[in-house]
Amino acid sequence: MFSPWRLAAGLTLWALSSAAWTQAGAAQLVRVGAAHFPPYTVRPEQGADTGLLPQLLEALNAEQTDYQFVLVPTSIPRRFRDFEQGRVDMAIFENPSWGWREIAHTSVDMGLEDAEIFVAQRQVGRDQSYFADLSGKRLAVFSGYHYAFANFNPDPKNMAEHFNATLTYSHDSNLLMVARGRADIALVTRSYLSDFMVRNESMARQFLVSERIDQVYHHYALLRPKAPITGDAFSALLKGLRDNGQMLKIFEPYRIDVTPLP
Repeated sequence: MFSPWRLAAGLTLWALSSAAWTQAGAAQLVRVGAAHFPPYTVRPEQGADTGLLPQLLEALNAEQTDYQFVLVPTSIPRRFRDFEQGRVDMAIFENPSWGWREIAHTSVDMGLEDAEIFVAQRQVGRDQSYFADLSGKRLAVFSGYHYAFANFNPDPKNMAEHFNATLTYSHDSNLLMVARGRADIALVTRSYLSDFMVRNESMARQFLVSERIDQVYHHYALLRPKAPITGDAFSALLKGLRDNGQMLKIFEPYRIDVTPLP
């Protein structure tokens, strides 16, 4: 005889079993810090998940089902604290020399290289020798960044006093300062300048771009000791993206070199 009570009990057991199975098979959540670092991450504090980091996480999530990578907004100065306190599990597009030496972590070589370059206003008679000496020149730099010319000391007071630097939170603003004669030299990442030139073709001829490189960014992923994914596991996922061409597809348009790994 049909019993609605037995049917209800059966459905309840089925629902509980399904929930238990789903929970058991759920992907490990990996929280990735997203600080404003264009073109890698663009203003996550405003809810905008744009840039190269979201593209990379999307490719990683599509590649496998063991881990689910999600963005957690942070900031350039706050990212160290968020990492140490476990608010984020991983920092990507980092380098151990950028203030991480005293913080416990595992580093994973991503096999990606970018560069910091100098940009000045193009003028008659001005050539590459203009970038040889920065003394006496007004600089426009990104606040919080570690620059080689400043011995990787990002302190705003140090930058302003010793290098006549104006600090902003916008590469666009720094380039516009140069174009309008309010700064002599801006420092920008090669990847960002490539994107800027595409978006502002009419301005491209206004700039003289240095052959001199301030520093080469060799990118690493940094994992906190109790992260839900190991360094070896993350390396394997990156290798998968290399093998299927996704790494080149994401980074090559921005002139970010996908370099051979040992």
